[in-house]
Amino acid sequence: MKKQVIAVVAAIGLATTSIAAPTISLASTATQTNKDAVNEKLGVPIAVYGDSLTADEKEKVKKSLNVAADEETEEITVTGADIAKYIQDGNPRARLYSSAKITPQDKGKGLAINIVTPDDITEVTSDMYANAMLTAGVDNAKVDVAAPKPVTGHSALAGIYKAYESTTGKKLDKDRTDVANQELNVATGLAKNSNVSDEKVSQLLTEIKQEIAKQKPATKEEVAQIVDDKLSTLNIQLSDQDRQMLVDLMDKISKLDIDFSKWSSQLDDLNNTIKDKLDNIKNDINSDTGFWASVKNFFQNLVDTVKGWFN
Repeated sequence: MKKQVIAVVAAIGLATTSIAAPTISLASTATQTNKDAVNEKLGVPIAVYGDSLTADEKEKVKKSLNVAADEETEEITVTGADIAKYIQDGNPRARLYSSAKITPQDKGKGLAINIVTPDDITEVTSDMYANAMLTAGVDNAKVDVAAPKPVTGHSALAGIYKAYESTTGKKLDKDRTDVANQELNVATGLAKNSNVSDEKVSQLLTEIKQEIAKQKPATKEEVAQIVDDKLSTLNIQLSDQDRQMLVDLMDKISKLDIDFSKWSSQLDDLNNTIKDKLDNIKNDINSDTGFWASVKNFFQNLVDTVKGWFN
């Protein structure tokens, strides 16, 4: 979806006439309008801030995460040491701006990911976060993500891990968080380099994991067959290098200590959300209303104007 918008904007920029169009973001941008009651059973929300934020940037992020209006939110900081702890080969000197607020939910509620500053999280989508978090073992939480300026969004995952452990008292499995971090890198890499939309990448990863949960492949060859079947079904073409990268990732996922029966239902919920987004995109493109209709009308008017020059 990001690539579609970029292509349209680039084309419009070449013309001498411009139109105003609404900003498109598939990630939820809803913010709280009312202060939530404290869940005395599960505890208060935790906001975790990147330690590279200036004082002004931190205030901006707090406002985006609705922390200023919520006196019950606990606040912590994610540091370079946390990056080294939670992200395999993480650079402890990395600059950290992505921030998040995690609110524990009752068992069975699943994950709700809300990127409240979508223009400033440039690579990672809400579905990519959700997929990686399920792989890492994060569940039953509402997660808001924000940044004060454009960043890729990768470091927010370490902050989410730290906040989740602090909120729940549970220790995440290092093997699972390592693979989850790799998954996030694969997802953003495919979306950036393989001419596949963010939504399609998330659908691909989710459906491959669904099949792994159902089939429980015993060998890497069986994992590769699942990957190839899904690439064919979803009509996605990858380079040999990207395909191998995906097979290697999914082989690692298949070997994780995961309750695949529980995981399967979680992935079903996530995949339904992704499919709804893809359907909405398709409907927008095919309809005579909305952003894509404005784009179509713009180019039709441009063609009519050019024709008029020669009449």
